[in-house]
Amino acid sequence: MPRYLLEVAYKGTNYAGFQIQQNANTIQAEVEKALSIYYKEKFELTGSSRTDAGVHALQNFFHFNTSILISNQVYHLNAILPLDIVVKNISQISDDFHCRFKATSRLYEYHIYQSKNPFLKEVAYFYPYNLDVQKMNKAAELLLHNNDFTSFSKKNTQAFTNNCSIISSQWYLLNDQLIYRVQANRFLRGMVKSLVATMLQVGTKKISLEAFNQIILSKNPNKANFSAPSHGLFLVEVKY
Repeated sequence: MPRYLLEVAYKGTNYAGFQIQQNANTIQAEVEKALSIYYKEKFELTGSSRTDAGVHALQNFFHFNTSILISNQVYHLNAILPLDIVVKNISQISDDFHCRFKATSRLYEYHIYQSKNPFLKEVAYFYPYNLDVQKMNKAAELLLHNNDFTSFSKKNTQAFTNNCSIISSQWYLLNDQLIYRVQANRFLRGMVKSLVATMLQVGTKKISLEAFNQIILSKNPNKANFSAPSHGLFLVEVKY
């Protein structure tokens, strides 16, 4: 049966996450519903990267199998979908392609603003405190020299390993926002938000760089901070 790859982008504010859940509205549920309405057949999608409630994506993917001949009916599907979800492309792929396991890396950004701005409150974290961005970048660089990120993973996950290879990790300023940009072969549940929250403690001088490094080495989630809210987080790119 032919397999298709579907690319989406979305604002996650009104959704309980990416992956389908019982008694909750999700990105997957809305896309499956739109496909079913248009093609008059039930669809079951497999996602490439789970995102939590409130998290946004500039690029994410599903794959699915169907005997229906699917053309790139982006316009019609977008007419059915809510305004905060967009299908960007649909293409046929090889039958053994898996959008989750074939991904070679994922790129995330976390957005922070420090001056009150009503237009950013759903897509960035308001954090009006003095920050030492230079120290935060030194903390971000420490991540490049480690592989085990147990300290920054939520407990009770089903991950087969807590090892990740971080390719790039940097804080930078753009258009009055402070942005953390991180790329890795894989991420643990809650990992980016925890990295951000703990590095903010470095930036406000609540902990030292040495203490941050010890948190990494401790492999103990109780020592990291998990307070960064979801709405500042974007999945930017999935690479194959």
